[in-house]
Amino acid sequence: MSYEYIERNLCEVREKIDAACKRAGREEPVTMLAAVKYAEPAEIEYLYRELGVRAVGENRVQQMLEHIEALDCDGLEFHFIGTLQTNKVKYIIDKVKMIHSLDSLKLAAEIDKQAKKHGIIMDVLVEVNCGEEENKSGLLPSEVEAFCLELPKFSSLRLRGFMTMAPKCEKKEDYLKYFQQTYAQVLDIWAKKLHNIGRPIISMGMSDSFEEAIACGSDIVRIGRRLFIK
Repeated sequence: MSYEYIERNLCEVREKIDAACKRAGREEPVTMLAAVKYAEPAEIEYLYRELGVRAVGENRVQQMLEHIEALDCDGLEFHFIGTLQTNKVKYIIDKVKMIHSLDSLKLAAEIDKQAKKHGIIMDVLVEVNCGEEENKSGLLPSEVEAFCLELPKFSSLRLRGFMTMAPKCEKKEDYLKYFQQTYAQVLDIWAKKLHNIGRPIISMGMSDSFEEAIACGSDIVRIGRRLFIK
């Protein structure tokens, strides 16, 4: 079976990422995370082996475990980007590079507990519900600062930054207000409250909004269905 459509789509996405960086005057690289919720194992393998995409984002624990079992890709880097239940942490803790969806102290405690069992430090992003949508996970913007100040007590968890998913917008420019707001807020928290060296990793933007997210400072964009359109 031919997977040329993936190469075509990836080239288009990379061109748009580069163009968005140039428009924003950005020199630092933007990481594209391939969100593989709807991808077949063979498509993921093609992305990795033929096109050099090493970082993939998984939304579901069971699907991630199935992908790992089906794939022969030792260098593939898994990130967990979906809602994570505490009882599922033990299944992925030694298999992922980063958890992007930390949104409760209960989950933080479980990640810390399981990471200690494996002798590792787990990198995490705090998920921000920037649109304050009732049907979405993530912390409300007003909760983020106090939450982050609680995290240092978990010694096997390392806060690296923040992730957000904007509400679905009819006009692409409407995404800007959500991304600008999140970017400004989390940088303020990082600089004034956390006293971390350097700057945080900020993950914003998906297939419909990654160009706007890059314009607002996103370091990671999560591209899913746009890569796999035939």
